[in-house]
Amino acid sequence: MEFLWYHYLIGAVLILSSIVIVVTVMLQQSQQQGLSGAIAGGSDTFFDKNKGRTMESKIARITKIFAAIFFVIALASVILFAFVK
Repeated sequence: MEFLWYHYLIGAVLILSSIVIVVTVMLQQSQQQGLSGAIAGGSDTFFDKNKGRTMESKIARITKIFAAIFFVIALASVILFAFVK
């Protein structure tokens, strides 16, 4: 099978997006409140109400965007490599 330029491009994009996904997931904080949060219930704080503007929400948004990019490129590569010869 002959490798064309777009094979390398798709492979590079998949590798870069997977690295970004791993890094951003590792940067996110845990969502667990522990046993005390389960018994007493979670409390709303000022930071919880304004979560959309925090750095944590930006990292979560970046993770979702790159996960979507990874999925679309992976699906496109399977279709492209299966039917184009």
